[in-house]
Parts: sequence; C-alpha cells; structure tokens
Amino acid sequence: MVSKPHGGRLVERLASEKLAKRLAEEAKEMYKVELSEGLAADVANIAHGVYSPLEGFLTREDYQSVLDNMRLSNDLPWTIPIVLDVDEEFKKNVKEGDEVALYYKGEPLAILYVEEIYPWDKEEYAKKVFKTTDPNHPGVARTYSRKEYLVGGPILMIKEMPEPFERYRLWPKETRVLFSERGWKRIAAFQTRNVPHLGHEYVQKAALTFTDGLFINPLVGWKKPGDFKDEVIIKAYEALIKHYYPKDSVAFSVLRMEMRYAGPREAIHHAIVRKNFGATHFIVGRDHAGVGNYYGPYEAWDLFKEFPDLGIIPLFVREAFYCKKCGQMVNEKICPHPEEYRIRISGTKLRKMIMEGKKPPEYMMRPEVAEVVLSFKDPFVR
Repeated sequence: MVSKPHGGRLVERLASEKLAKRLAEEAKEMYKVELSEGLAADVANIAHGVYSPLEGFLTREDYQSVLDNMRLSNDLPWTIPIVLDVDEEFKKNVKEGDEVALYYKGEPLAILYVEEIYPWDKEEYAKKVFKTTDPNHPGVARTYSRKEYLVGGPILMIKEMPEPFERYRLWPKETRVLFSERGWKRIAAFQTRNVPHLGHEYVQKAALTFTDGLFINPLVGWKKPGDFKDEVIIKAYEALIKHYYPKDSVAFSVLRMEMRYAGPREAIHHAIVRKNFGATHFIVGRDHAGVGNYYGPYEAWDLFKEFPDLGIIPLFVREAFYCKKCGQMVNEKICPHPEEYRIRISGTKLRKMIMEGKKPPEYMMRPEVAEVVLSFKDPFVR
C-alpha cells in the first residue's frame, strides 16, 4: 500500500464552488493581506494536503514545539515551521477570532481564521532551523527580512493560484490514485532543484531496482541566484525520462514550494511532504537541501535516525562518481579503486561548463539532457 498521510488523514481545506463564490465577495470587506509567491504556495500546499496534518499556519504552541523539538505539540514529527508573518498594522487592526482575506496578485486566494497573533525571535528561528545566524545563508537572510509578528490559524482556500506548469502538477489526492492505478506498492520519491546529471540518475535507478516506481518531484518557485530555472529542470527531466527510463516506471510532478536551504531539517520536511503524496521511500542525497558549507555532507542521514516514527523509509545512497577503471557510475561501497580513477560530478563545474556554452562530457550528463539545457539562452536564476 502507498504510505498513509502524515497524521493519518489527508487534509483538504478547499471551499466548495458555491461557498468560494460567497467568500470571495465577503473578502472585499475583510482585512486584506497580500501574499508573496512562496506564502501563496504554502496556502495551496496546506489546502491540498501536501502539508498534512496542518490545516493552517502554526499557532505559538506548535511553532515553539517545532523549533525546540522538531515535532508538533501532539508529538508528530515536523521540522520546518509553516508560518505567516504580518506587520504592526495587522496587529493593530486584527484581533483573534477575526477572518482575514489572503490575496495573491490582487485576487482573493483564501480566508484565514485568526487564532493567534504573536511575536517571534528571528535569531532564535535562524539558529534552530538553519543552525546558523549568518546573513550570508539565503534562508537566514530571508528570515531577517520578514515582518515582526506571526499569525496562526486554519485557512480555507477559495481560488487556485495560477500555475504556469499546471500540466506537470499533481496533488497528493491525484498521485495516490496514479500509484494505485499502476499497482505500485513501494514508491521511491526523489526531491530535486537541479537538472539531472548521471549521479542523480544512478541514485534514482538504484532506488528503482527494489521499488515498484519512482516519483520525481522537483521544486518550482523561489530558488537562490545560480540555481537552474524551473522550465530548464522540467524540460531536462522530460528528456531523461523519455530516453533512459522504462515506460511507466516514473511518475513526474512539480511541487511549488520554496527551497529553504535548511539542510537536515529540510530533508525531514521533504520526506514528510512526499509521504503525503503516497511515497513509501525517500531518497536522501549528499548534503540534502544544503548550501555552502553550513552542513556536513551526510548530516541529514544522522537526523533521520532521530525519527523512527516518520512513516516513510529513508534511502541513504552514497554519492556516485564515474570510475575510469570500472568504466561506469559507482559509489564508494562498490568501487575498490583509488581516487586517481574517480571523476566526481561537481554541480559547480557543470554550471560553469553550461554557462560557457560547453557540452558536459557523457560520463557527467546524458547528451539529450545537455542539449536541452544548452538550448536555453540563460538557464540560471539571476
């Protein structure tokens, strides 16, 4: 069977068509909060059960419990606080018990039922979530730029946010049906924010050898400068799946969710989210969700050991490299040859080659994938 949703039930916070119409009218009279793309995506992910069991933004007790214990106040594993930041004006005009209209791009997106408005210590948040207060860390920098209060309470979504990659998106309700239709009982999920190179393919196929199917679920949305653009990642994966995977062995779907670059904590969060999609296994890579040198290469693996009740099986596959003596992609566990034979795939080197318009060698990237990436005039986020 596909995995049970986190907390036992798939949350759905979507208003019926009739109710949505009425609430959209009522929203005009409510206090309005205009959301960033990332926060609007969080609303959609709550409403569609991606963040099950959350029904809204965290109230103080859950927020503090997640920071301190990496669990909700009911002891369920949860590592990244899903919060909505608001300013002093909001605090003056809104009281607990009020209904607030959440807008995105000038359109009403959802209604927030305010349970609590509370201050937060951004430095504490940074220290506990990112393990650093260094403003050069992209997640820390974004935290420090947020507003001074948090508001918690359930949401009800009244309109879908526009999704430029709609044809590539499946919600948990849909992936569960798809996995069931294909007869998949063991599903390995792969999280990514990069175009695929042979190291990624090696890890994915290693997982696919003992599961029924592979769920490739790249993040679209805000990423730091230098990362690949969403459309480049999607087209590159389309080429890889078409040419190098057996038919119907892969389910591909995008997920609009910000990268937080929180390393080990975010690795757990990524696993929980894929559990909600129905995955039974989750591939945990080297320096998963890391950035710079803030986290150890396999630090996330250690953190998974603290969550025996996660409800999804982590797959720890070591970094793959090309061995000239073996003549193929291998890892330390299966290759006996010394370092001089090993060619490691560096994401930095790959990006540099692509930036210079050079085609990466075939032991690094499939030619069909390289052609797709190089067909874009500027494949990187600026």
